[in-house]
Amino acid sequence: MSDMKEYQPDLFTLEDENGNEETFELVDVYNENDMTYYALIPQETEGESDEEDYFVILRQDDNEADGMLVSIEDEDELDRLADIFMQRIFGDDDEDDCCCDDDCDCCH
Repeated sequence: MSDMKEYQPDLFTLEDENGNEETFELVDVYNENDMTYYALIPQETEGESDEEDYFVILRQDDNEADGMLVSIEDEDELDRLADIFMQRIFGDDDEDDCCCDDDCDCCH
């Protein structure tokens, strides 16, 4: 018998506007300007694999008593947060590892 604890992911069951429920696994939490954002991926069940990988970004609504998670309507904000989560989760950089120095045009 092993003393090691089995990994148990944080799961969220979300309901879409049509009443369909889907379970998601929490991947990352990001705080910015007193706002909390969550990156979630669909939970894969045994033998099931979704060919299209994606994650959902939701914001915690502090105006709700239970801190309900809500969709982000602003496309620019959503794109910016997607870039942040991609960097945090996967370490991807769309800049091809170019420096941030304006005087430098090299890529590493």
